[in-house]
Amino acid sequence: MPEPTKKDETPNGQPEESVAPDSNGAPQLPEISLEVSPPPEPVAEGKEPIETDGKNPEPPEPEPLQAVVAQEPSPAENGSNQPQPGGVKEQAESADSTVKEEGPCSPPPPEDANSIKKLSVELPNDSVPVPAMGRKDSVWSLGEGQGPEELDKPIDNPPLSTLLIESPQSATVFVGGDITFVAKVEAKDLLRKPTIKWFKGKWMDLASKTGKHLQLKETFDRLTKVHTFEMHIIKAKENYAGNYRCEVTYKDKFDSCSFDLEVKGFSEGQEDAGELDFSGLLKHREPKQQDDTPEVDVWEILKNARPDQYEKIAFMYGITDLRGLLKRMKKIPKEEKKSEAFAKKLDPAYQVDKGGKIRLVVDLADPTVELKWYKNGQEIRPSPKYIFEHKGTQRIMVINNCTTNDDAAYSVAAGDEKCTTELFVKELPVKVVKGIEPVKTTVNERIELECEVSEEGAQVKWMKNGVEVPTGVRSRYRVKCEGTKHFLVIDDASREDTGTYSIMATGGTSEAHVQVDLKPLKIYQDLQDMTVKLGQPIKLHCEIYPGNVPGRWYRNGQLIQPNDRINIIHRNKVHRLEIETSSLHDAGDYTFVPEGYSQSLSAKIHIIDPPRVHLESLNFPDNTVTIVAGNKLRLEIPISGEPAPRVVWMKGERSGHRVRAETYGDQTSLTIEVTEREDSGNYKIVLQNEAGEATASVRIKVVDIPDPPEAPLVPVVGGDWCSMTWEPPKYDGGSPILGYFIERKKKQSSRWMRLNFDLIKELSFEPKKMIEGVPYEVRIFAVNAIGVSKPSEPSKAFTPLAVTSEPTMLVVDDVTDTTVTVKWRPPETIGAAGLDGYLVEYCIEGAERLFPPAADDWVVSNKELTEKTKYTITGLTPGCKILVRVKAINAAGASAPRTLQHSVLVKEVIEPPKIRVPRHLKQTYTRKVGEAVNLVVPFLGKPRPKVTWLKEGKPIEPTHVSIRNTDCDSIIFIRKAERSHSGKYEMTVQVENHVDTAILDIQIVDLPGPPVSVTIEDVWGGNVALVWTPPKDNGNAPITGYTIQKADKKTMEWYTCIEHYHRTCITITELVVGNEYFFRIFSENMCGLSETATQTKKSALIVKEGMQVKTPEYSDHDFKEAPKFTQPLINTFAIAGYNATLNCSVRANPRPKVIWMKNKIAIIDDPRYRMFSNQGVCTLEIRKPSPYDGGMYTCKAINDLGEAQVDCKLEVKGQCGPGSDSVDT
Repeated sequence: MPEPTKKDETPNGQPEESVAPDSNGAPQLPEISLEVSPPPEPVAEGKEPIETDGKNPEPPEPEPLQAVVAQEPSPAENGSNQPQPGGVKEQAESADSTVKEEGPCSPPPPEDANSIKKLSVELPNDSVPVPAMGRKDSVWSLGEGQGPEELDKPIDNPPLSTLLIESPQSATVFVGGDITFVAKVEAKDLLRKPTIKWFKGKWMDLASKTGKHLQLKETFDRLTKVHTFEMHIIKAKENYAGNYRCEVTYKDKFDSCSFDLEVKGFSEGQEDAGELDFSGLLKHREPKQQDDTPEVDVWEILKNARPDQYEKIAFMYGITDLRGLLKRMKKIPKEEKKSEAFAKKLDPAYQVDKGGKIRLVVDLADPTVELKWYKNGQEIRPSPKYIFEHKGTQRIMVINNCTTNDDAAYSVAAGDEKCTTELFVKELPVKVVKGIEPVKTTVNERIELECEVSEEGAQVKWMKNGVEVPTGVRSRYRVKCEGTKHFLVIDDASREDTGTYSIMATGGTSEAHVQVDLKPLKIYQDLQDMTVKLGQPIKLHCEIYPGNVPGRWYRNGQLIQPNDRINIIHRNKVHRLEIETSSLHDAGDYTFVPEGYSQSLSAKIHIIDPPRVHLESLNFPDNTVTIVAGNKLRLEIPISGEPAPRVVWMKGERSGHRVRAETYGDQTSLTIEVTEREDSGNYKIVLQNEAGEATASVRIKVVDIPDPPEAPLVPVVGGDWCSMTWEPPKYDGGSPILGYFIERKKKQSSRWMRLNFDLIKELSFEPKKMIEGVPYEVRIFAVNAIGVSKPSEPSKAFTPLAVTSEPTMLVVDDVTDTTVTVKWRPPETIGAAGLDGYLVEYCIEGAERLFPPAADDWVVSNKELTEKTKYTITGLTPGCKILVRVKAINAAGASAPRTLQHSVLVKEVIEPPKIRVPRHLKQTYTRKVGEAVNLVVPFLGKPRPKVTWLKEGKPIEPTHVSIRNTDCDSIIFIRKAERSHSGKYEMTVQVENHVDTAILDIQIVDLPGPPVSVTIEDVWGGNVALVWTPPKDNGNAPITGYTIQKADKKTMEWYTCIEHYHRTCITITELVVGNEYFFRIFSENMCGLSETATQTKKSALIVKEGMQVKTPEYSDHDFKEAPKFTQPLINTFAIAGYNATLNCSVRANPRPKVIWMKNKIAIIDDPRYRMFSNQGVCTLEIRKPSPYDGGMYTCKAINDLGEAQVDCKLEVKGQCGPGSDSVDT
């Protein structure tokens, strides 16, 4: 088993006690005499001492002296220097103080080879309580650097709950055998996997001891939601016996289960004495005779030793109750010599994990003493690894990133005095984080086993079936490492690579099975049974995968050898057997067997003489028999073949159901009693026998009257005539069509009238002499040499109609560079056929063309008829001249065209440009920094105007501002506005010499900067007067206010005093007396507060009562002021019928009188106007204005100190009344 680790408390945190009363029920006497065998060779330096898992309570009562007798080991026991784990258990057999050990141990060695020492230990006058006299005595670990004073600390008990649904049970195994313990946890209510730990005894964690003899495995069943944890013990030894424990934890839940393992060994011989458990030796030793050897004072040795050597001394001298011994030693009054240099020395020992940090602290009695630190006697200099700190009288050395090299003895010298300590660096075991996955593959494939461990660069070992995998230069195995992942790669796998592969790390193992099989045999093409005519070649062919697999051919179980007549060929996946000339003995069963596989491919070969059909005896040309429908047919054909063939007559690919076939020796006959049209076709004769089969075909043609043609079509209709067409019948009766008969009738009549008495051989006809407006139907008969067919279905009803007259009043409506728009009026005469639409055509007029244009020169402009009397011809070439004509279309056809009298020049009429600025862009357009700007400005003008943009008189950079122009508007777009985009943008629209201009004012605003400076003008009582300077950067927008905050100097937590403050000075009141304040101020505009604030450089201290404050004297301010307009009127555009308002703001004191005027005439008691004045804001509302309300409006303010006025212009767009033209003012 693996070596134990140090741990000095039970899983539940409680000390384990065992009280064994004597036969009378009374406890044992306090004096105990023990015979223990001393340990093997002393533990080497740096190794952990051997610890067991008992714990004795502190004895509250005094007890007599105890005699501890230790016996030196025998030569056989010295054969192993590694002590085995397990608790040392003793049971009292009688009421007396002598404990006898019995067991199947070998007889004691002679005394001359192993002398006995008597150890007498004088203990202080403390006795063990009566219930503790029969306890189990064992050696306890104090941990690294743990002193006796830490033994009495209470230990908390973890909460318990039930998690295990199946617990491991106690079991017995023989030496060398394998055993498995299983624990199961139900995971239905668990969000993640629980944590499990396996222990031997009370403290040995088996997670880091996995290896050759111990393996831990975890599985999870997704169906049952159960976690299964297994502990496998392989090739058990006798020292594996003992008590084991399984602990399961999940968040605040805890469960554990203990079980025992008994290992049965062989009683004869002591060959494995070196691996026996120490407790076994203690239990089964026979009492030894003691000799008079000098006593060793272990008590003095312990008092003079370091705490980390207590266990080593106890093990050397066989002391089992070390904890009780140390507790008594703790109570001995110590005469400590007070150090002159150190007020507090270093602890005896320290422990730290690898990669951690530790602080070594000493407290000096005299801070002026020079201090030096040493590691293994070498002085330590300051460095990033060793950092020295001074904190009062404390001197601290910090060791960063501890490694195994830091495991050493450290000392600190202060003058002539020195204190020493030991530092132990614990190296964490490397655990397997992600195990190996099982692999199942085929030969010649690549195998890659992956495993992930807990640390990078860890040393691992790969094993196959328990044997280390060779990884040399010429090895088939390659090992690679990528961080914490380790890989074992086999490039070209073979069947010998099958086995169990495992990886071993210092903290765990993982294994998986690799199965390498032959590649499955795939048959791409199997052998086919063959029937071969005598003397013909035989070729057997098959395709299998893998292609490199050879095979053998067999005939009737006999191996076939190649010769001059037989060839055996193997190329890649193809295997062929070829026989040049077949003979009778070549018939039989052929088998191909691939080498290494149990599968085989088989086929049968038949050598035959096939049957024959003798059609040459028939005297019909092309083997075609013609018969009129309704007559009887009997056809006899000679046949031959050995043996007599089986005869099957088939029509096409099916057997005839109306045909009676008979066979008489050397001939076969086919009989049809009454032939029908469906009997026509090819009849197939199939002869079959054991030798093969033969086929022949005979064509039978049954002639009949033709099928009726399909319904005729009437594509063209005139005033008293029509044009009709039709298709020939699908079946001509087996005889060519000679002609057609045509009949017609009125739709309301049932009497048909034949129109021709001579056959019409064409597929079209033109009936005449019909009445206009009366619907008619026509039908057709087909005629062949056999007779006349049935009539066809009647055609769709049609009505003879005439075309309309030509359209009237064709004129040009509009002309552009590429289009011409014409309009016209409907025809004067439309007729019974109605009007379906109009067809517009045009012709390009050129110098070389004749007039009038030819029919081929006219181009159809509209592919589909238009029902409107207006149409635009598009896609024309600028500058050309065209002629246009229009036709009226109805069911009867197209009317005569109406043509323009003069040609039209394709050139657009000039329309002066005009920009229609939207209302919201007539004022300043404001946006915040970072927002998108998307402005659409429509305009008029023909042809398409040229649009240009300028900013502040300079062209706009296309990288900063995107501009897109269309035929009717221009779009200016800024994806992310910046303050540099602010300014006046001038838009110019030009059509030839005509120009129109508009100016857009765009303002991009941002957060303002903080005030320039903030000063404290005065402090009196609980008040502070602040004055500040407005910010240099107003964010391109007016400053709308300030936010003032205060903070106590002690906490520097800021609190808002006032928000949206407009002035640049303020008095902060209600401050706490005795506090000292700082103040800071944020600027604010329409975007918000400034990002930073300006803070007062000095603080304001609010002094306590008793100090005289001089209040400054202020003179009264004269608030009187003449009227002054702070916001003027602006020119406004209004829409007729919608209310309009004019606004301005005035400042004056006393309050002024406001007078509104239109065109210098005062507005008094006019119900169309409403006037408001609130807080200096003056508003004039015009109710539903008309164009006559436009003009110059004036607002005049008058008080005793003076007067002021502002003007604006109002324009009203729209109509002044129903039916009137639009008026622009």
